[in-house]
Amino acid sequence: MKLRTLFTFLLTLLAVAGLTLMSTTASPAGAASRWASASSAAIHPGVMMYTKGAQCSANFVFTDAAGHVYVGYAAHCAGKGSSSDTDGCTTASYPRGTAVTFNDGGNVFDEGTVVGRGTLAYSSWITMKKKHVTNANTCAYNDLALVKVRPADVHKVNPSVPFWGGPTGIDRNGTKAGDEVYTYGNSSLRAGLSPLSPHTGVSFGDASADGGWSHSLYTVTPGIPGDSGSGFMTAGGKAIGVLSTLDITPLPGSNSIGDLSKELAWAQANSGIKGLRLVKGTEPFHGLL
Repeated sequence: MKLRTLFTFLLTLLAVAGLTLMSTTASPAGAASRWASASSAAIHPGVMMYTKGAQCSANFVFTDAAGHVYVGYAAHCAGKGSSSDTDGCTTASYPRGTAVTFNDGGNVFDEGTVVGRGTLAYSSWITMKKKHVTNANTCAYNDLALVKVRPADVHKVNPSVPFWGGPTGIDRNGTKAGDEVYTYGNSSLRAGLSPLSPHTGVSFGDASADGGWSHSLYTVTPGIPGDSGSGFMTAGGKAIGVLSTLDITPLPGSNSIGDLSKELAWAQANSGIKGLRLVKGTEPFHGLL
């Protein structure tokens, strides 16, 4: 689920100071050559996304070789199962082509204002089922979906994470216990309280038993339903993961995130989307409150 985007005083000062907001990723042929400004973009990491009434948060922006623009969230956000159904290889999902909206100001009583539209273009859960994947770790933690932004709304997109800026790239080194992480969740359960959306936290370190597919961490406040799908970054602003589950171990209220480098590599190999890649933020990363 995603809440109304409000930018921090720090980023406002930077904008007033006249810093040029330029993408750090060269656009592929046909891609949007100019993103919306970070201060005015309606579609961005952390925006609320609704699928058949279920609300999740966006993680990062992606493009492909043809110039299409995608916004990522968790594959389970388009799943038909309950919150306890976390096996993407067995749980049913809504099909590719399912309509998804980008919303502003949603809460538990109202979905807020639709600010953009897209369609489900890729789901790791759907793809794993079609390919008859059985590896337990892949089925449990490969939880990434991509929503293709309709052409009429591409001009509303900016790839920067609100409050923090970035991402600056993709982390491929995992985490150690005590490493800082940064995220921006937008659950409608927070009733529009955007100051509660940015979180910092610490990693518990990589789990040795899952082949590097997930990372356990704790943030203040923990990610809650509606934050699902939101992206996590390292202290250097690199995208490291996608929020998947709320855990009771190793600490009640802790979260598990799927490793984005593995999820994206799997999508690049199996989605059929040519040239799929992460777009870096136009805003510099600031890992300070």
